[in-house]
Amino acid sequence: MLYSLCLLLRCIPYRLEKDVEDSRISVLMISTPNRDDLVFPKGGWEDDETVNEAACREALEEAGVKGILDEEPLGVWEFRSKSKQNSCSLEGGCRGYMFALEVTEELDSWAEQSTYKRQWVSPEEAYKLCRYDWMSEALEKHLRRMERNSNIEKAEKLVEHQMLSAGCSTKPSNLEESFSKCIVQG
Repeated sequence: MLYSLCLLLRCIPYRLEKDVEDSRISVLMISTPNRDDLVFPKGGWEDDETVNEAACREALEEAGVKGILDEEPLGVWEFRSKSKQNSCSLEGGCRGYMFALEVTEELDSWAEQSTYKRQWVSPEEAYKLCRYDWMSEALEKHLRRMERNSNIEKAEKLVEHQMLSAGCSTKPSNLEESFSKCIVQG
């Protein structure tokens, strides 16, 4: 019997906060139903959308944010679903994709607002809140990328130039390439 692999998408929504001396990064996490912890927005991948569109949609539905999604995933991880973790069968295998999303708009109300509450935290606090190693690894990779691409003024100009009314565009890993539009229903 063949078992299908579940595909999950998560994104790390973040924002840059400028003060007089330098810029700081904040990370958005959301509450989880029936638990006392915070996680990054996540969800499944629909047949009629790209992985990037799905990540944008999940951030909009669960966290009520829109922004610029980096096209290059922070990582792809293989793991077992919680319900099948102790099973010896092939069933329950999952692949998770993690993306970074620079938040450009935070909505006052959103689709799953009654289920998820959002909270902006420092990267250090986000590390402590990460439930799984692969989530911490993705956050670390994102922060290293941010350090490498620390030309914040250039990034802000790109954000202003490319922000779409639909709320989500994708940022290629090579900033010289053109942006591609990410359709988000909402």
